[in-house]
Amino acid sequence: MSVLPEAELHYSAGLENTRLQSAIGRLEFLRSISIINRFAPSSPARILDLGGGTGPYAFHLSKLGYEVDLVDAMPLHIQQAKEHGDAGRLRHIAVGDARSLTYADSSFDVVLLMGPLYHLTEREDRLVALSEVHRVLRPGGLVVASVISRFASLLDGFVRGLIVDPMFEQIVRQDLKDGQHRNSSGHPDYFTSAKFHKASELADEMTEAGFADPLILGIEGFGSVMPILEDLGEADFVKLLEFLELVESEPEMIGVSSHLMGVSTKPNVKPSAPANPS
Repeated sequence: MSVLPEAELHYSAGLENTRLQSAIGRLEFLRSISIINRFAPSSPARILDLGGGTGPYAFHLSKLGYEVDLVDAMPLHIQQAKEHGDAGRLRHIAVGDARSLTYADSSFDVVLLMGPLYHLTEREDRLVALSEVHRVLRPGGLVVASVISRFASLLDGFVRGLIVDPMFEQIVRQDLKDGQHRNSSGHPDYFTSAKFHKASELADEMTEAGFADPLILGIEGFGSVMPILEDLGEADFVKLLEFLELVESEPEMIGVSSHLMGVSTKPNVKPSAPANPS
């Protein structure tokens, strides 16, 4: 099991099944899908949704004609995915550990890593998971990896007024210090044990695992700090999506996003040149 006990307790309430239905959750989902669609090969390609929770991305992509496997460390999430009306669209749904995949080398065209990198709080474990993704990807295959921004609690604390709680303030100070998010209060709004990344950290980890020139993008961007997000009409929401894409890779803007996304490929392995005859 790749989930820490406190994280397992956090997710045991089953809230992940509806998390993306809020205004900010919808923004996260639509922006993530937009980025995936932009870089992924045409269907029918084979996709592994690793750490995909209850399957929102897996089910969406399966409807677009992709062949999708869903793996998550939480048995509850996998059970909820299997009870979904579209469960039959997926190739495989299973509990699994991102650090030890059961798939053969070069099995997938795309791997989505939308949660494990922030629940693996030790860098060594994250590198193992990224190396496993590298192994199961075909040469030239795409990896799309999401993390939580180092500054997410700081911004959320002031936008939502959580900073007035001295315990939350201490959480923010720890996050800013080393990105190791810890919630000893048990308050569900304060999340659970996780690693919060700087953009440069995500790029370094992906590079060390063998991925080429990772592109780091802000997912929700400045939408993360918009107090009027829930009141936006559909036309303004579409305009927001347009402008978020325009600034998604601007270094000055990335840190304001609650989630960051790293996009890269597994380099094609060139055949070795034949040995010169002696």
